[in-house]
Amino acid sequence: MLNRFALQAGGGLVRREGALLSEALWIDLLEPSPEEERQVESQLGVDVPTREEMRQIESSNRLYEEDGAIYLTTTIVTKLDTDLPQNSQVTFILKDGRLITNRYTDPLPFRRFAGYAERHGSSCASGSAVLAGLVEALINRVADVVERVSADLDAISAEVFTRPSGGRRAAQRDFRAVLERVGQSGELIAKTRESLVSLGRALAFVQQSSAITLSSDVRTRYRTLSRDIIALSDHASFLGGNVSFILDATLGMVSIDQNNILKIFSVVTLFLLPPSVIGAIYGMNFEHIPWLHAEWGFPLALGLMVASAVIPYIIFKRRGWL
Repeated sequence: MLNRFALQAGGGLVRREGALLSEALWIDLLEPSPEEERQVESQLGVDVPTREEMRQIESSNRLYEEDGAIYLTTTIVTKLDTDLPQNSQVTFILKDGRLITNRYTDPLPFRRFAGYAERHGSSCASGSAVLAGLVEALINRVADVVERVSADLDAISAEVFTRPSGGRRAAQRDFRAVLERVGQSGELIAKTRESLVSLGRALAFVQQSSAITLSSDVRTRYRTLSRDIIALSDHASFLGGNVSFILDATLGMVSIDQNNILKIFSVVTLFLLPPSVIGAIYGMNFEHIPWLHAEWGFPLALGLMVASAVIPYIIFKRRGWL
C-alpha cells in the first residue's frame, strides 16, 4: 500500500490518493508491492530496501547516507497488547525535505500520528519534522508499555512477598502463573530496550548528518527526544533488574515450598518408623517371643507403639524443629 500525505492549505497533513509523489511530504509504504517500490525509486531517486534487505542489514550498517539521502533502519516493538510482542524493522528515508517510510507492520503509533498530523500542521512542516513526530509517537507508546510493566511488577512483587492471609497456605499460591507473568514482563522490557537503543542511534545519526539541514525547532525536538530515550532506557534497565530480582525470589519461594513438603514427609516417616519397628518385631512368627501369651501383651505393644511416636514429637516440638 502506497500512502501519500501532503500539506493542506489550512495546515496539517492530509492523505491524498493518486497525488504525485513529488507533491507529498510524507510517503508511507505499508507492505509495498514491487511495482510500488519501483515507482517510488524512479520518481524520487531513492533505493527502497526490500523486506529481506531490512532484516539482513547488520546493526552497524543500518544508518547511512547515499546520494543526498539519509537511510535509517530502526527496530520497533509491535503487538504490545498481546502475550507475544515482536520486533519489526522500519526504514526511514529523508531526502529533499520529504520523508519516506517503508514498513511491513502497522503499529498503533503510526495510525495515531496520521490522525495527529492532520490537526497539527505546524509541527509537520518538513520531512524531518514528520520523522520527529513519528519517533515521538513511538516513544510515547513505549513509555505507556514501560509504565504498564512497572505496575505489573509491583503487583507480582506484592503477591510473592506478602504473607498469605485468611488461612491460605503459601504452598497454595500458583507460582507457575507468577513465573509466566514475570517472563512476559522480562520479554517485553528486553524488546522495548532494543527498540529504544535503535531509535536513539537513529536520532543521533540524523543530528550529526550533513546531508540535510535541520531547523532550530526540529533540532531542539530531536534533542528532547534523545533525552526522553535515555530516561526511558534507564527506567527499562531498572525494571530489567527488578525482573531478575523477582524471578530469583519466586524461584526461592518455590524451593522453600518444596523443602517444606519434603520436611513433612520426613517428619511423618520419623514418627512412624519406631511403631513400625515394634509392630514388625511382634509380627514375627517365632514361638518364643516375650509376652507372646500374656493377656496384657497386646495392649502393652500398642502402648509402646503410641509412646514411640509421641515422645519424638514432644522432643521435636520443644526444641522448635516443628
